[in-house]
This record gives sequence, structure tokens and C-alpha cells, in this order.
Amino acid sequence: MRYTMSSSRVVLIRSRGIQPGLGKLDTAAIHSMFDRGFKLLTGQSNAQQAVFSIFRPGERIGIKINTLSGKEASTRPELATGLAEWLVQGGLKPENIIIWDRMNRELRDAGYRLRTGRDGIRIFGTDSDGIGHDPELIGHLNIGSLFSSILKNMVDASISLAILKDHCIAGVTAGMKNYYGAVHNPNKYHDTGCNPYIAELFDSPPVRSKHRLSVIDSLIVQYHRGPAYNPRWSEKFDGLIFSLDAVAADRVGWKIIEKLRSAAGLPSLRDEGREPAYLHTAEKMGLGNASDSKIELIEETV
Repeated sequence: MRYTMSSSRVVLIRSRGIQPGLGKLDTAAIHSMFDRGFKLLTGQSNAQQAVFSIFRPGERIGIKINTLSGKEASTRPELATGLAEWLVQGGLKPENIIIWDRMNRELRDAGYRLRTGRDGIRIFGTDSDGIGHDPELIGHLNIGSLFSSILKNMVDASISLAILKDHCIAGVTAGMKNYYGAVHNPNKYHDTGCNPYIAELFDSPPVRSKHRLSVIDSLIVQYHRGPAYNPRWSEKFDGLIFSLDAVAADRVGWKIIEKLRSAAGLPSLRDEGREPAYLHTAEKMGLGNASDSKIELIEETV
């Protein structure tokens, strides 16, 4: 999808009751956040209409999560399965939904229980037996990579369910950089603040043709010294960000990080030389809107 519209809608839903205890999420609150977020994003009045305004019946959906940093700083299992279950309630078939990331070990370390059967929602990594990376080398601009067979061959549409974090090189890691976990050589794309690589990877055919939605987990935000977990610089924010525009979603996430940094007396990412320049590149490439004047932000607490 390329953006010619004057504005992109981003929905920020917060729920003060979603984290009742340390390491725990309230499942009813998760459902309420997804229900309200999808309805506000799509302008539809019920779950089925909201789901099918984004996805087509019978489509195979991949939910790309981020489990690189263990339980403390990865997409929560309750959140990923909660999203999948909400999509099923909206009319998608459970057997057509895959929750996935790079490695089964990382999924387990983040608290996921693998599900590889053909019945129901599946959860597994690219390194699973018989999966791996598709052997076709994709060359696009400065990108040259093998892509996960899950993204390339096993799904028709992709959701980036990333966790919002400060990144020591890129400045911000969120929905767009989440696709680094879809290629065999992500370390190749960290020079010059990951710019233009994050934008160009997102623009590559396997990602651009499949990405449909960004949902950014900002329940707990690592706003400094990321992307690894650092409790001194993490903050309960109790939010989820929804957008059909991946660039705009990341831009709103960047603003949240800057707000938390300011409240903690930290310099801005720009002052530290880590402004996420990939967002400006992505906007110039027509991948979405990174300018506040072109983003319609809707905020609500449930």
C-alpha cells in the first residue's frame, strides 16, 4: 500500500485495568482494547464488520510478534493470543491464523507454548522443521535477503504486533523494524541508524504486499537503553496503538517514547543523535505519513 491520502488514522487505546499485577494481563481488558481499537480504526460498529473491512474471508493471517528480549521485553503471549481470538470472534478461521517469530527457542523464552497442529491457531518460529527461509534471494534497493517462508508462502496478510521500545541504534523499534525478524540477515541492516534499511525492507515485495495492519504493544514501554529490558528505564503506559499506516503508527510510538524520556529528565532522541530517521525516509518513499499534520490521532481509555 502506498499513501496518497492527506491523513492517516492512528488509534491509541489505554486501559488502566489491563495490568492488575506484576507480569499479569487482564483478558477481559485485552478484549475491550481490541474491540474498541478496531472499531475506532475502521469506523465500523461491530467486530465482524471491523475485521472484514481489513481482511477478506478465507485469508491466511500472520501475526508477526517480537520475542527477541525474553519475557520482560517481548510481545506478551496473552496479547498475541488475545488478538488472534478476537479476529476469530470477528469471523476469521482459527486454522488460518499463525502467530510467529524467528525462533522457537525465543518464543518459548518469552512464555509462548508452541502449537504446530493444523487445528486452531498455530504458534511457531521460522526455524521449525520444514519451514525455514524461502530459498529465493529477494533484492530490493539496498536489501538482499531470504525471507521467512511463513511470511512469503504461508500467509496472505500480515499484522505487525510489535512492542514499543527505545533502540540504541535506530532510536525507535516498533511495527516497521519488527520485520527484521522476517529475514535471514537482519544484522546487515543496522548501519547509519538502520536508515534507509527499515524503510526499504518494509518496501520489499514480501512485506509490502502482505502487511495490512500495525498493532503496537505499549503496555510497558522501554524508553531508554533499549532494546534489551532495563527496568530503570521502563514505564507502565497501558496502551495499544492501531493503524493501517505502519509509518504513522511508529511515529505515534516515537512521540510516546519522547514524552516518557522528557518526564524522566532525559534528552530527546534527536539530541542523542538517535532520531528515527527511517520514518522520514519511509514518508518520502510513499510508505505512510510521518508528519503530525498528516496523522489523525484518536485517543480513548476503556
